[in-house]
Amino acid sequence: MNYWLVKSEPEAYSWAQFVKDGGTAWTGVRNFAARLNLRAMRRGDLVCFYHSVTGKEIVGLAKVVKEAYPDPTATEGDWSCVDLKPAKALARPVSLHAIKTDKVLAKIPLVRQSRLSVSALMAEEFARVLTLGETKL
Repeated sequence: MNYWLVKSEPEAYSWAQFVKDGGTAWTGVRNFAARLNLRAMRRGDLVCFYHSVTGKEIVGLAKVVKEAYPDPTATEGDWSCVDLKPAKALARPVSLHAIKTDKVLAKIPLVRQSRLSVSALMAEEFARVLTLGETKL
């Protein structure tokens, strides 16, 4: 299993809306590194859902339910999307401050490449998010 982090501005698409919708196609990614990450996602992989700009915290967990396919919102280029569904809200959101000050998480792509909207996490990093988020699978 692989682990990932996706970012969304809550004003554009929040965790609450994602849960209400019961899932979504993760479209609109227009960064080559993020595209590679989308294409590497496999059905069943777990994904941290991060609120960017406002809140700046990991708020929930999602699951990949459909692997990469052509992004229907792309009018030009070879862009991909995946389908995600909500798995579980974190009992306690994990703030960007907590991530930056944690020795296990301080070097994850969210911190090192803050503009990257889809990034990979190592198993140890994902487990640490669960611990900080006081959440069990």
